[in-house]
Amino acid sequence: MFLEHQETMPQTSVVFSSILGPSCSGQVQPGMGERGGGAGSSGDLVFQDGRLISGSLEALMERLVPTVDYYPDRTYIFTFLLSSRVFIPPHDLLGRVGQICLEQRQQLEAGSDKARLKSFSAKIVQLLKEWTEAFPYDFQDEKAMAELKAITHRVTQCDEENGTVKKAIAQMTQSLLLSLAARSQLQELREKLRSPAMDKGPILKAKPPAAQKDILGVCCDPLVLAQQLTHIELERVNSIHPEDLMQIVSHMDSRDKHRCRGDLIKTYSLEAYDNWFNCLSMLVATEVCRVVKKKHRTRMLEFFIDVARECFNIGNFNSMMAIISGMNLSPVARLKKTWSKVKTAKFDVLEHHMDPSSNFCNYRTALQGATQRSQMANSSREKIVIPVFNLFVKDIYFLHKIHTNHLPNGHINFKKFWDISRQIHEFMTWTQVECPFEKDKKIQSYLLTAPIYSEEALFIASFESEGPENHMEKDSWKTLRTTLLNRA
Repeated sequence: MFLEHQETMPQTSVVFSSILGPSCSGQVQPGMGERGGGAGSSGDLVFQDGRLISGSLEALMERLVPTVDYYPDRTYIFTFLLSSRVFIPPHDLLGRVGQICLEQRQQLEAGSDKARLKSFSAKIVQLLKEWTEAFPYDFQDEKAMAELKAITHRVTQCDEENGTVKKAIAQMTQSLLLSLAARSQLQELREKLRSPAMDKGPILKAKPPAAQKDILGVCCDPLVLAQQLTHIELERVNSIHPEDLMQIVSHMDSRDKHRCRGDLIKTYSLEAYDNWFNCLSMLVATEVCRVVKKKHRTRMLEFFIDVARECFNIGNFNSMMAIISGMNLSPVARLKKTWSKVKTAKFDVLEHHMDPSSNFCNYRTALQGATQRSQMANSSREKIVIPVFNLFVKDIYFLHKIHTNHLPNGHINFKKFWDISRQIHEFMTWTQVECPFEKDKKIQSYLLTAPIYSEEALFIASFESEGPENHMEKDSWKTLRTTLLNRA
């Protein structure tokens, strides 16, 4: 089940250093035209040092909608649209936005100022454009699409002369439909390929024929394999969207769950990415345990240690953690005679980086270094940052759990959602990096389709390579052999 395979996860939230700059702080931007007043309490909005920290849902919605003299900060648009789904379904929010727009439009029409009306209409289209670009999958819902059409129909009524607003709406709609079509095709493909992570490969056939291909027969260069793993990581992580990550909050919030449960999109992307981590860990264990000769097993372990180190150097922490996890699985870790031949200095360094103590302090330091490198990078190669996904998810979850959604006065705790949004925006920035490495279909095919042993098969292979050494292992081996005989 999602999130359950890692037991040593952080128990407190650590907010990553932001790469978004001051514009994502929630502070009032000069010249933006503050809607509803300045610092302190402004109606149902509360500011602290120029930063919006709380407000009623109604006031926060009104702040989202432009006026002739005001346009919301883009970071506010992203944060509110991202977090609002915890409290109100996107189609209901869109309907409320449409109502506010209609009220403002009627006031402008009463003033008979066509120039101001046209300026207001252009800003509404710009807001809708930002919404459809940042969260296109909100519009998979027919209700949301109907609300969008209703708003754009009203807006175009003031654009009878040169049609600039109509053109902008047509372009926005076309881009939205293309995004939705691409998402639909991806989901159909995922449904066809979807299978349980542990349903691959031989179940109890512990020892393969000696001539069977292994990873070293496909790729013996640790750097090349690390690059191909990075290709796979970036392809998978690129299919994760901000609203998918926000469901970590929506799924786990018992207070508001009843309001949005029916509108939740199935998190195929999150599950697929989580399954990839599990499969890679099990593939590493399988490749080691199925080797008959100790000398070859030693070489296999040293190879994966080098691959993990190259992943670390690239900034691919998720693959690195998966490889280390695979080597730390009991069927692999118990092979003491094999490990005694391995030069473990490099492995010790890797384990130091992934030491869970102090809330994975060493890993977070390395991640911060990779983030800084990414910020100053001149090439795609230096921009790569692939965090350990389970730790990222846990950070979002605990940030959600230690801060309430609502304050005692009933206001939404918007400061909490600034922090969540900042982390998600940072993650989304990393997912947009184009992989600079040449794709090797042969290697990737092996990584994605090679048979993976079940946990039971791994133990059988492990005990056949190195017999049980204590009473507990002897009992386990006896039970496994009895199971084998009964199945035969």
